[in-house]
Amino acid sequence: MAPLSWSDAPKVNKGLTWGPPGERWVHLCIDMQRLFDQGSPWAVDWMRAVLPQVCRLVEAAPRRTVFTRFIPPRSLDDAPGAWRRYYGNWPQVLQDNLDPDMLRLLPELELHLPEARIHDKAVYSPWLDGGLHRMLQADRIDTLILSGGETDVCLLAAVVGAVDLGYRVIVASDAVCSSSDDTHDAAMEIYAKRLGQQIEMADTPEIIAALA
Repeated sequence: MAPLSWSDAPKVNKGLTWGPPGERWVHLCIDMQRLFDQGSPWAVDWMRAVLPQVCRLVEAAPRRTVFTRFIPPRSLDDAPGAWRRYYGNWPQVLQDNLDPDMLRLLPELELHLPEARIHDKAVYSPWLDGGLHRMLQADRIDTLILSGGETDVCLLAAVVGAVDLGYRVIVASDAVCSSSDDTHDAAMEIYAKRLGQQIEMADTPEIIAALA
């Protein structure tokens, strides 16, 4: 079951506080892959519930969309440090044991390639290797609109890293998801309250209207 819409929550920083995104924005869509779809050991049950909103954001400007993909290691021997213990609990998602198609984007999003771009990552954060930041800076991007999942894991790492790097961060509040309602809600509260000076929360219709 999906949690209540964050737009219904009281006493939070909601909406595009600092106005429209401007001209130098990108939609950064986090890990909307078959690896997290129904039937996967890592299924995010209500990812499909937010997919229509994610699709709307992509369709608004495919060329301004960057999809991240989470790519597990090939084997336990390729997993560094504590990740080896982690994947010891999830050997079925190691690439040696996984259908390669599971690493692809959801079909509804994959159809926007190659207009949209892909950035692959091996950890929660898309910023660790520096490649994504260099790509965005080459395009003089200063604002990120974030969607995808999970709100409390990979999206969290993307959001906090973007704040650290100085991007204006807009979370599409109806286009993010998690496999845990409780920690989704907790993460959304952190975004809106604890980091409310650096993170804006707006729903997809408001964001798209501001792009026009």
